[in-house]
Amino acid sequence: MVDRSNQSPAGDAMRIVVGIATHGRAAILSETLSELLRQRRPADEIIVAYAEDADVGDVPSRFPAIRFLRSPIGSSRQRNRILDSCIENEIVVFIDDDFYLSAGYLEVIERLFVEHPEVVAATGSVVADGIHGPGISGEVAKSLLRGVDAVGQNYEIKERFNTYGCNMSFRLAPIREHQIRFDELLPLYGWAEDVDFSRQLARYGLIVGVSSAYGVHLGNKGGRTSGLRFGYSQIANPIYLARKGTLSWRLALISVTSLSAKNILKSLRPEPNVDRLGRLRGNLIAFADLLRGELSPLKITRM
Repeated sequence: MVDRSNQSPAGDAMRIVVGIATHGRAAILSETLSELLRQRRPADEIIVAYAEDADVGDVPSRFPAIRFLRSPIGSSRQRNRILDSCIENEIVVFIDDDFYLSAGYLEVIERLFVEHPEVVAATGSVVADGIHGPGISGEVAKSLLRGVDAVGQNYEIKERFNTYGCNMSFRLAPIREHQIRFDELLPLYGWAEDVDFSRQLARYGLIVGVSSAYGVHLGNKGGRTSGLRFGYSQIANPIYLARKGTLSWRLALISVTSLSAKNILKSLRPEPNVDRLGRLRGNLIAFADLLRGELSPLKITRM
């Protein structure tokens, strides 16, 4: 753990781009962008990648300073579209379209990357994560962030295995030099694409978690992958990454067994906000495909 609380703010500035891949959630996207524009250290550019007009609705007309890019659907494809369009900058911060940043988030990220040239990727501190429950309202998220937002730029860092997809910041120089991209064979929701991208980048520097870069993940349930597809990805994607070499077989097997066991147990009394039976069915289809030698992350596009 590195404590920077007693050091003066960095004098060097870096160019920061915030990228958002969105699908099917125009209303929440609009609210997230409104919050994003309240940063004490504003983003130098904000880029939104979307697949269909309905993904953004009238949001582009409401935020004329933000760049909107049409892309083939899928979180990996959409993020790659953003990367291709901002690759000459210094930092890209990817957030989900339902992730609220504390007012000091970007200033902490900038200082981190200036003071730690060995860091290539960082994830902030998630104060609350609605993905694990029914979701969190925007008003509750704003209240939580008012309670924790750092007055200054003090922070601590701790090494991590990977960034967390809802909020992840990357140094663009090694991405540019080594032509690193999100794996587009992880389609649609692209589950575990954050792990894969992080481990590709880990060859060139440290991945860290950073305190004081606070955020709340609303976990909005609209526009998400079906339970059946998600359940299939829970099995197919870790095994694919293990075969690829960006995830160890030990971690892949832990992920596969723990998630499938959770779906079995919780399917007896499913949560109202989770398609637990759909996930379990997806798990079983994936295991059958594994035994037949037909397991592939791309199958969810045909389900």
